[in-house]
Amino acid sequence: MSNMEDLIISVNGFVENHPLNQVEGVAIKIFDSPIIGIANAGDPLFDQLKEETVSGPHHMTPKEWFPEAKTVISYFLPFTNEVRKSNGVGSEYPSYEWLYGRIEGERFNREVMKFIAEKVIEMGGCALIPAEDSRISSINNRSNWSERHIAYIAGIGTFGLSKSLITEKGSAGRVGSVITNLSYQTTDRTYQEIYEYCNHCGACIHRCPVSAINQEGKKHEPCDAFLSLTKEKFAPRYGCGKCQTAVPCEGRAPGKKGAEIGYL
Repeated sequence: MSNMEDLIISVNGFVENHPLNQVEGVAIKIFDSPIIGIANAGDPLFDQLKEETVSGPHHMTPKEWFPEAKTVISYFLPFTNEVRKSNGVGSEYPSYEWLYGRIEGERFNREVMKFIAEKVIEMGGCALIPAEDSRISSINNRSNWSERHIAYIAGIGTFGLSKSLITEKGSAGRVGSVITNLSYQTTDRTYQEIYEYCNHCGACIHRCPVSAINQEGKKHEPCDAFLSLTKEKFAPRYGCGKCQTAVPCEGRAPGKKGAEIGYL
C-alpha cells in the first residue's frame, strides 16, 4: 500500500507555492488546497457510468483507459474566497477573476494532474491522465471520462441542481484525476445519494442568467449558448459560474449531515 499522506503533502505544497496559481494583475490566488479522494479502479460504480441516463456507453472505465489500473486519484481544487466573491456580485457576466480562474486556472489544473503523475512515477508506479490522453472525447456534452462523476465515486462530493459537484469546500472549483497501478487506501463515501449534499434551495436557479436550471435539473443548450456569448465578449476567455457563487453551496456542502444551512 502506497503512502497517500506523502502524496497529499506534496500536492498541497505544489498548489500553495506554484506561480501559476495566481490571478495575473490582481495578486489573488486562484485555488486553495485541494480535497483528494481515492477510488478503487474496480469499483462497480464505474460500470454504472456507462448507463444512458448517466454518461453513456461511450464512458470508459479506469481499466479500459489503463488495463493495469488499481486506483484512481481524484481531487477538487476549490476557488479561493476572493475569486468566488468577485463573481457573486455585479452584472450577469462573469468577473475577470472568475474568467481567469476558469481558463488559466484550468491550465494550472492540468499541471496539478501532471505533478501527481510525476509523483506516482517517483514512487515506482505508472500513471495515466485521461484528460491529457488522445482518446478523450465528448458526445452531446457528455465526456468519456467525467471528472465530476469520478470525484463522486472517489468520495469527494455529490451533485447539485446545476450539475455542479458539491464538496465539503463547496462547488466553485475545478476537478481532475489520475489513474495509477499503485494501490492506495480508498476513500470512504460518506453519502448514499447522488444529490445528498444539495439542499434543493433553488438559489442556483435564480442565479442562472439564462434560466437553464430548474428543480428537475439543468438544460445544457441555453448554458452552452451563454458560454459562447461570453467567449465572444471576453475572448480568449469564457465562462460563467454564476450558479456556483452567491449560493449556499459556494464554499461548503449545505446538505451534508451536520452542515449549517445558509450563505457564507
